[in-house]
Amino acid sequence: MRLFVFGYGFSARALAKRLMPQGWTVAATFRDHGGSERLAAEGIEPVPVADPDAIAAQMRAAQAILITAPPTDHGCPALPALVRPMARAGAFPDWIGYLSTTGVYGDRRGGWVFEDSRLAAQSTEGARRVGAERDWLEVGRGMGLTVTIHRLPGIYGPGRSAFDRLREGRARRVSAPGQVFSRIHVDDLAAGLEASIARPRAGGIYNLCDDEPAPNSHVVAHAAKLLGIAPPPEETLDLEALTPSARRFYAETKRVSNALAKAELGWLPRYPTYREGLAAILAAGG
Repeated sequence: MRLFVFGYGFSARALAKRLMPQGWTVAATFRDHGGSERLAAEGIEPVPVADPDAIAAQMRAAQAILITAPPTDHGCPALPALVRPMARAGAFPDWIGYLSTTGVYGDRRGGWVFEDSRLAAQSTEGARRVGAERDWLEVGRGMGLTVTIHRLPGIYGPGRSAFDRLREGRARRVSAPGQVFSRIHVDDLAAGLEASIARPRAGGIYNLCDDEPAPNSHVVAHAAKLLGIAPPPEETLDLEALTPSARRFYAETKRVSNALAKAELGWLPRYPTYREGLAAILAAGG
């Protein structure tokens, strides 16, 4: 079995680590020599992103294709890079997965959202994801391919968690009454993608998140407790004083349901809340 990745990073690495021990071969695009060397060092076959012939050969051989690269103001960069070579190669993978964001739902004032909820992206980034989802689903329908969409909240894991922000002095504990966020441990994300590969459904859309939406301040306070240090002082939410990315984060609040992924894919998060996820990271030395 062969996986081809467009945009190899935190999420794709977790999936590769899950699949390679099972005998999968993984190839991924790179943009420069340093990227090629980093991929090769991880046992990933490097594929030049600007070489359509190399990409076509990879897609012809792949059973699964994962797209993680974020869209720009010109749309999803994987579309022009992959679709034409895929058609020319006559590639027909069993599964194409596009990683999107729960930001496509916009602000729901703490209400629940499901895969069939109205899309109401408020940020430029969220709107771009809505467009990329639409484009990939249209490619799937037009070419008869099994394209799936995976909407993700904040992703955390070893090397990218509240522990790291606390140790580096970057953690903030912002008080925003009634505001909650969903999140997912990167290993649970990889398990969800593996489950989708095993049960491909054309046009399938899944929220992959944990079971307990919670205030970010609770996560930071719990992480500090696990480290045995005092948490940062609680701050009152002031959107104007935040960075643009933090402002986008705190401007939206919603509870994201993962019920469909559980029912249809047979997926269950190993870390159903941030408490189990943080404990596992710390136990592993993270």
